Amino acid sequence: MTHIETALQTAAKRLQGHSDTPRLDAELLLAQALEQDRTSLRTWPEQALTAEQSARFARLLERRLAGEPVAYLLGRRGFWTFELEVTPDTLIPRPETELLVELALARIPVDAAWTIADLGTGSGAIALAIASERPACIVHATDRSAAALAVARRNAVRLGIGNIHFHQGCWFEALPEGLLLEMIVSNPPYVPESAPHLQARGVRFEPREALAAGADGLDDLRHLIDAARPRLAPGGWLLLEHGWDQGEAVPALLAACGYAEISDERDLAGHPRLAIGRRPRP
Repeated sequence: MTHIETALQTAAKRLQGHSDTPRLDAELLLAQALEQDRTSLRTWPEQALTAEQSARFARLLERRLAGEPVAYLLGRRGFWTFELEVTPDTLIPRPETELLVELALARIPVDAAWTIADLGTGSGAIALAIASERPACIVHATDRSAAALAVARRNAVRLGIGNIHFHQGCWFEALPEGLLLEMIVSNPPYVPESAPHLQARGVRFEPREALAAGADGLDDLRHLIDAARPRLAPGGWLLLEHGWDQGEAVPALLAACGYAEISDERDLAGHPRLAIGRRPRP
């Protein structure tokens, strides 16, 4: 008969070399298998596992050892102030993407009734965070993946966020015709097709079409920058997440398309991460 602490120690040892946080992973997976929270694992470390619980934990552990991300194994990931459902149909929200939300909110007056678009919404992370913090705004969230949009819709319903509309389709083609926007945000694919990073542990389980964008990783960013300007109201903002090594290329693309007030912001690790531009006023 295996007890909680013994199971955790054994699992953490097996996960060494497969995870940067082996003990944390073991705790999260065991809590999932037991349908409990991590606090209970520490409170009752001597609790014995049933055969069914041991089998569930073993299956989760084997999938983690194969490289599958913990977020997919749990079916959820924390982002902003809430937990989101995530599946292999969606990217796993990253902490650095919260920078995009922070800088978007800094530009949206608290009581503004703006019309905003989040293009390539995935799990809905960015759109839901902005919509929750600016309830007078209407957020239009698009994705070409019907499966990803289904996840985003479920997240919106569970969180009780109603000022958001979902549209299936590629980038701007999915938006209602003639819709003029005060802000456009996006975390588009920006990894070069040949980047070794796409085969890295965990990343290879995420949807490739949400990660890779041409030979230099800039294909979708080029399209968004070019196509966004006529969809923005005068003075409207465009905020785009990009790769750590694209901090010169993306602002240059914004400048070439005539955007004003261009800046590039760094993430907590000090890497260039977010390009911002504004459609000039007449």
